[in-house]
Amino acid sequence: MLVRSGRPQTMPQRDIRYQAAIVRDRHVLLVKVYDRTNGHQFWIFPGGGREPDEDAEACVRREVHEETSLTVTVERLLWVTPDIPEGGYTWLHTYLCRVVEGEARCGIDPDDAHDGLATIRDVAWFDLRDPAQWNPELADAKATPPLLHQLRSLLGYAE
Repeated sequence: MLVRSGRPQTMPQRDIRYQAAIVRDRHVLLVKVYDRTNGHQFWIFPGGGREPDEDAEACVRREVHEETSLTVTVERLLWVTPDIPEGGYTWLHTYLCRVVEGEARCGIDPDDAHDGLATIRDVAWFDLRDPAQWNPELADAKATPPLLHQLRSLLGYAE
């Protein structure tokens, strides 16, 4: 349940979250999101929902730029997987991306800024070769660690 303007509201379920696995020098970029509805913080791939008349790759590029200030190229679709039950989407479409220009920094998601539900608190590169060095907060996340291990395996970084 969401509370906005003093009235409870439910989170709208969206069909597909288009997200970017941005890989550079054997590291992947994640954004740390603070959810104002429950006070939780979690690390996820940058991404979000499509705008009308926007194709999937354009959505990924736009979301990445909004959330991280990076310009990326989309290489390919890596996988389609169901979102976790408490997630805001039904499906997660994850795309492999490479940085074209820019330095990663906290951006803003216009949808979240407008409805006041979440904010991006941090961006960080995680070494795909060494999960033991990942931020301890990441270990507590429900959705992201399995996706990172899947990415490690697909890119040949898993033992």
